[in-house]
Amino acid sequence: MLPKLRVLFLCTGNSCRSQMAEGWTRRLLGDEIEPFSAGVAPTTIDPRTVKVMQEVEIDLADQRSKHVDELADLEFDLVVTVCDHARRHCPRLSGARRTTHAGFDDPPLLAADAQDEDQALVHYRRVRDQIRSFVEELPRHLENLDSKE
Repeated sequence: MLPKLRVLFLCTGNSCRSQMAEGWTRRLLGDEIEPFSAGVAPTTIDPRTVKVMQEVEIDLADQRSKHVDELADLEFDLVVTVCDHARRHCPRLSGARRTTHAGFDDPPLLAADAQDEDQALVHYRRVRDQIRSFVEELPRHLENLDSKE
């Protein structure tokens, strides 16, 4: 049996997008990929993130926000920055074979002007679903990276 590929999803706070990506990867590609998530300035997991992921039966309740330095000793086949801030401030990870960027809108920022909770969750659900689509294409993306070596 081949070892699982390790993928790190990196964003600023490790509170929303990177957590969604880790959850989707664990659910959809857990046999092939060992996913991780971290932030360059971690906070806490956004409760709305937990809520919209529960809607698709992915439980993030036991997850916590982590600083990327906590994973410094691990080697990754791919590091994916999921927000522009993390892309600009991504530390040089010595154990990363490849790094790529897949920017997604920031649900908390978009939801800041929402009139009510239902309107706020629309942004979280849209980004959640976009991240799912990205994760579904991840094996093909990894193959393309390998073919460029």
